[in-house]
Amino acid sequence: MTGALPTVSIVVPAYNEEQTIRSCVTAALTQTVPAHEVIVVDNRSTDRTAEIVAELQAANPDAPLRLLRQFDEQGLVPTRNLGLDSATGEVIGRIDADSVLEPTWVAEVQKAFVDPSVAAATGPVLYYDMPLRRFGLRADDTLRRAMLRLAREYHFVFGSNMALRATAWQAIRDEVCRDEDDLFHEDIDISVHLYDAGLTAVYVPTMVTGMSARRVDDSPRDYVSYVGRFDRTYTHHDVRNRALRAPAWVFLAVYPIAKGLRWGHQELASRRADAAGD
Repeated sequence: MTGALPTVSIVVPAYNEEQTIRSCVTAALTQTVPAHEVIVVDNRSTDRTAEIVAELQAANPDAPLRLLRQFDEQGLVPTRNLGLDSATGEVIGRIDADSVLEPTWVAEVQKAFVDPSVAAATGPVLYYDMPLRRFGLRADDTLRRAMLRLAREYHFVFGSNMALRATAWQAIRDEVCRDEDDLFHEDIDISVHLYDAGLTAVYVPTMVTGMSARRVDDSPRDYVSYVGRFDRTYTHHDVRNRALRAPAWVFLAVYPIAKGLRWGHQELASRRADAAGD
């Protein structure tokens, strides 16, 4: 381990995220070690996403909060790319608009990237709108460690909780897939390109972020299509390791269980709210 602690930018692509963007940005701004900058990239939102970010800028005039607009085309990849291209930190964190970083996230990212051989890092997630959250964190950590063992050569970075060294992003910037038809998992695509470029990605269990479990609200058909992104991404890259398909089967297996738990959690919260209002 050598070198000084790097500066960390945080990039948040956002499309119609008025329900979650305030919590996301607030958590990014209230780290134990301040981020170099927090960049929200609005992608043609038709709700109050941009207004809420502007309100946070006004309320925190000294905060390094930037609001960019990517209106040229609809899509996560071009929106993400603009944010990563615009970041000025030595390390670029990339999270989703429903991510709520743990307070020590920036500090843990800095520690990981003190090692100059580390090009990318990822960590586990805590589903903050599900019951048994801390148990869920341990389960998520266990699953991701198992995925790493199965993947062997491929070390994945997770879109809701990733960080890239700026030089690593520049090395793969022109190689990552544009995915105009929105068929792939863009984080797996990044992972494959990092591997192909000989760049090292590491798993950091203390690099924790909260995220919503809203994906399980999808219909079974939409959820199966979402999980199918794993296979479509691997097939596109001609990645033949069958073990890499295991996470897709795990996601399919836990869907009915997670959906039931989430429904129960939401129902209980609704009843408590009704009781408080009486």
